[in-house]
Amino acid sequence: MTDDAKKKIFKKPSRKALLILGAVIVTCAALWLVFGQGIVGDKNIDFKKLSKDKVPKSIETEVIPEYRELERALGCLIDGKVYVVVTRGEKPTAGYEADIDKIEIEKTKGGTNMKVHAAFTEPDGDKAVSQVATYPYVVAETELTSLPDSIEPVSYTHLRAHET
Repeated sequence: MTDDAKKKIFKKPSRKALLILGAVIVTCAALWLVFGQGIVGDKNIDFKKLSKDKVPKSIETEVIPEYRELERALGCLIDGKVYVVVTRGEKPTAGYEADIDKIEIEKTKGGTNMKVHAAFTEPDGDKAVSQVATYPYVVAETELTSLPDSIEPVSYTHLRAHET
C-alpha cells in the first residue's frame, strides 16, 4: 500500500470530531456513575432467609456465639457470598423471633452503607412459653459479593406474636 493510500484510509480526526467523542464519553461515564453505581437513592438487595440447617457452619460456630447476646445486624463474607445476620440478644423465654424485612445499599461519602430492616417479634402475653433463655437470630444470603463499608440496622419493629 502506498503512503498516499494510507493517508486516505487513516485520516487524522478533526478537532470537532474529537470534542464530540470526548463529550459523549464523559456523558456516558457520568450516567453510569449516577445510575449504574446507585449514587442516586437506595438499591434494594435481593436476599433469601436461610433455615437453621442451611446456615454456613462458620457463621453457626464463629459468628453466632460471639454476637448472640447482642441486638444487632452484621455482614459476613463467606466463599464469595455476603450473608446478613440479625441477632436479637438474650431473651428470658421462648417465643421471641428475629426477621429481616428488607436490605438496601446506599452510596455515602464514606463508601457504601447497608441498611438492614429487621422485625422483632415478642411472645404473646396470653400464651404459655418455655421458661428458658433463648438467642433469636436470622441469617440471609444476599446477591452481594463484597461487604459494604458500614451496616446500619433500621426499622426495628417490635410485634406481639398474635400481630404477625
